[in-house]
This record gives sequence, structure tokens and C-alpha cells, in this order.
Amino acid sequence: MPTVESPRRVTVFALGGTIAMTDTGGGTVTPTLSAQQLLAAVPGLVTTGIAIDTVDFRHKPGASLTSADIAALASEIASRRDDIDGAVITQGTDTIEETAYLLDLLHTPDFPVVVTGAMRNPTLAGADGPANILAATLTAADPRMRGQGCLVVFNDEIHAAHRVRKTHTTSTATFSSPNGGPLGFLTENRPCLLNRRLHRPTLPTAAPGAIASPHIPIVTVTLGDTGTGLRALSGNVSGLVVAGFGAGHVPADLVDILTELAARVPVVLASRAGAGTVLSATYGFPGSEQDLLARGLIRAGYLDPLKARILLHTLLGLTVDRAVIADAFAVSGGYADPDSWPWPDHLRKEH
Repeated sequence: MPTVESPRRVTVFALGGTIAMTDTGGGTVTPTLSAQQLLAAVPGLVTTGIAIDTVDFRHKPGASLTSADIAALASEIASRRDDIDGAVITQGTDTIEETAYLLDLLHTPDFPVVVTGAMRNPTLAGADGPANILAATLTAADPRMRGQGCLVVFNDEIHAAHRVRKTHTTSTATFSSPNGGPLGFLTENRPCLLNRRLHRPTLPTAAPGAIASPHIPIVTVTLGDTGTGLRALSGNVSGLVVAGFGAGHVPADLVDILTELAARVPVVLASRAGAGTVLSATYGFPGSEQDLLARGLIRAGYLDPLKARILLHTLLGLTVDRAVIADAFAVSGGYADPDSWPWPDHLRKEH
């Protein structure tokens, strides 16, 4: 007799956001729709044959989500590792580029976690939420997505969490991956990967509450910056991300205060440019990348400032060892061999 395959199993976790918003009076919208209500509005979802269950995990706009919310979500997803083939997260787009990367760092099972949302709420013509939910669910259920960690599926594009960025305030094509492009696309309701992640570093579970505690601001360097903002922060931070010019440069006036800060807390040097890597050995003037790295700053590599902050925030929940933090950034930032990841048992490799 022919074997009857069991349906693929996906859990949808609803967190709120534009995708779940309705008009509650006065012409403005707030998140009110449940996960079941979101799924009921998706044409063609029933005919996919995917077994879907739902969890109303939070009801918040994306801007109000916290690291603690995402850590709790990662724990809840992991608790279902034996029962599902994939997970879908619906949330507000304001913070997807950060929440998705945090989930990628915390999600240790092999099945995919797919984050999606909407730019047009359900009260508007052309609302994109239903199409994004369908695409995300199909992606989460696809066995070829195993080992790819957390993905962002939006506008029929599949993005890796560690690269994706929100690039437009209103466009339905807001998400892009400047360093490498999308991993793949959906065509005729079929997910297709054109390239794959060959390694994915994840982190051990942080101590309870630790992930929410560090205070790590991002300071964007600007023309004529004299360091006044940095000096005001200097006594009240657990770590710092500096979004420097170009390949990792700051005005000479900032060198002394950054040197002082880097002697006390981890200071990560990222670029405000939006794409490309922070260099290490090209420029040598005071405030150049070579000068700052020699003074103890940690190179972000290809991680943009937002991703760099998420990684540092999570690392400080595990360790304050500067060498371990630097090694983690070297791998995550794309300028060191993956085998140098400080937690070898938490390095997922494609074979």
C-alpha cells in the first residue's frame, strides 16, 4: 500500500503589529486581531494541506516589543521542537530587522522560524498581510528551509535574519538585504532558495533576565561631532555601538573618549553606511578603523549597527570576557573562520 504522508505542521505566533490592526474609532488603527482571525483572511491557506495551529503570544505594536518578549518567544518555540516542522511569527515591521536577528541567535532547533508582517493594515485597499502570511507559512513548512535559522519573508522574498533591513517607511517592498541580497523567492506559491547559509552560529541560553539588563546605546557619528553625546553616556552604559563614517571612521576629537570607554566596556565599531564591512587595515589616521581597533574597539564587520547591538546585548547576558565577545563578533561579522565560534556546539553547519 502507498505510504500516506503526514501533513507538515506549522505554528503561527501572533505578536500584534500593523498586520493585526483595525480601526477602533477615530480613524486610527491598533492591534486587535487574533492569530485565528489573521489566518481566516488568507485566501488559499486551507488548500495548502499544512496543519496549522495558532498562539496569541503578544498584542503589541512592533515598536513596543522588547528583548525579553523575543527571548520568551524563542523559548516557547523551542519547547515545540518535537511537534512542529516550522514556526511563523506575525509582528509589526518597525522592529523585524532586530527581532528576527535575536531569534536567529537564540533559536537552536533545525526547523525554520519565519517572521513576517504587513505595511498596509487590513482596513486599507491592497493590504499585504494575507499574502505575506501565506508565503511565510509555505516557507516555514518547506523541508528545504531546515538549517537556515530565522528568515524574514515579505513581498515574496526570503531574507536571512542577520542581513535583512527595513529600508522604507511605507513601501510593501521595504525589506532588503544589502549585503548579499535575498536568499530566495516565492513563485507560484513555491519557496525557492537561490543560495543557502553554510553556517549559522547560535548562542547558549542566557541566564534568566540577563538578556533584558544591559544598557547598550547606538551612537551615530556625524559631521563635526565633538564627542559631547559620548561623554554624557560614558558613565552609564554596559556597552556601546558606534556607527562610524564609511569603513569605520570617526573625527579625531572622539578618539580619546572612545579609548576611555573601550577600556571599561565593550565598544563595537560599525558603519552607518548601510552596506559593506568595517575595514581593519587600510586607513591609519587618528580616528581611522586601524587606529580605533588598536585602541580596543571591536570590529562589527558586515553587521550593521542594529544587528551589532543585538549581538552585543545578547552576549553580555552570557559573558563579560572581552576576548570571547570579540571572537563572536569576528564570526558573526564575517571576517573569521566559523570554527572559531566560542561555543562550538552551537554552530550549525550545512553538510
